[in-house]
Amino acid sequence: MYKVTERVERMERTNTEELGAAGQHARPGAATNRAMTSFSPADEEKRRGVRRMKATATAMLLFVALVYVVAKWASHQGAGPWAGYVAAAAEAGMVGALADWFAVTALFRHPLGLPIPHTAIIPTKKDQLGVSLGEFVGENFLSSDVVRSRLRAVGIGSRLGAWLAEPEHADRVTAELATALRGALTVLRDSDVQAVVGEAITRRADAQEVAPGIGKMLERIVADGGHRRVVDLVCARAHDWLVLHDEQVMDAVQGGAPGWTPRFVDKKVGERVYKELLRFVTEMRDAPAHPARGTLDRFLTDFASDLQSDTDTRVRVERLKGEVLGRGEVQDLIASAWTAVRSMIVSAAEDERSELRLRVRASLLKLGARLATESKYQTKVDGWLEGAAVYVVTTYRDEITSLITDTVASWDAEHTTKKIEAHIGRDLQFIRINGTVVGSLAGLLIYTVSRLLGA
Repeated sequence: MYKVTERVERMERTNTEELGAAGQHARPGAATNRAMTSFSPADEEKRRGVRRMKATATAMLLFVALVYVVAKWASHQGAGPWAGYVAAAAEAGMVGALADWFAVTALFRHPLGLPIPHTAIIPTKKDQLGVSLGEFVGENFLSSDVVRSRLRAVGIGSRLGAWLAEPEHADRVTAELATALRGALTVLRDSDVQAVVGEAITRRADAQEVAPGIGKMLERIVADGGHRRVVDLVCARAHDWLVLHDEQVMDAVQGGAPGWTPRFVDKKVGERVYKELLRFVTEMRDAPAHPARGTLDRFLTDFASDLQSDTDTRVRVERLKGEVLGRGEVQDLIASAWTAVRSMIVSAAEDERSELRLRVRASLLKLGARLATESKYQTKVDGWLEGAAVYVVTTYRDEITSLITDTVASWDAEHTTKKIEAHIGRDLQFIRINGTVVGSLAGLLIYTVSRLLGA
């Protein structure tokens, strides 16, 4: 009997593998279904264990049946009262074994192939079991109270702090962050980032008027005297330029003179203009209280005021801003700035001793120390994690439970039944064995009590 059963199971397994292979070619995307229509080596070993236990339980049934026949025959042959006790025990053992065989078999298939109601529970109720499993998980594992209490009991904040406070762990996190940053910057295309940055800067500049801000900044600079160094620099450079280019200045003045004036007069005028210009610049450079400096201060003050309040000046500045932003040189500057920034960040991420990685590592160690010792930080981190987890659970609970339900519904009923039986069938066969033993003992007890009461 055991060999026949094994041969049948081997034929079913071969058919299952062929069907599974065909299903894989027909539906290459059904990974979950393939998992439920194929058997791993561990599954095959479990199925062999189930078959051995089935054979053992069936052998016990046949044994008690044989004992019953022998005891009955011995009783008719006048073997004595003991034959009745043995026959009663064997008879009850057969009843218990058959009842438990029916119960165990009814879980996976129709006993003897008969469509008895409430049998073959797993293949016929598979979808309902999937729905019930999804509802059970949703109610008992995906509720906000369960998630909060579980996370609060774990104390993630303090554990995370203690873990980050270890230098080797901080080094590991820093290295992982650097790798992620390098990967992100490598994946991003420069043209896309440049377009986004350029558009963001242009949109932000167009949306905000710059003249009042420039006016306020210029007003503060003039009030603090911050522009005087710029004036000093301009005056010094202008003086040096005039000293080096005296002939050019005089030639320019002479070239603008009328054609009817004598050349020596033009030369004298050029020399006079050059000397006066050089004297003016030198005095302005050397005298901080020069009247021209005061005039320049008043001009800048008035210009700062116009930038903030004069409509015509503000309109001109906005027009100039649009022209500047629209120039290709400005967009090229934005592009080159992004390229430089990306190269700098990638280099810093690759260098273990770079300032960026050292600062990140120090920040992680500091964060870990605070999380490990200060309860207020632990409470904040735990609260953030609890809030995030509760949000995910409450928002996507239906999707998670439907994933369970849909996954179970997509499984093939026959192969699912065989796989479940392979995992729990061996233990279920002990029910048949126990039913045989317990039934025999119960039958013996009942027969004994009946005989005692009859006596």
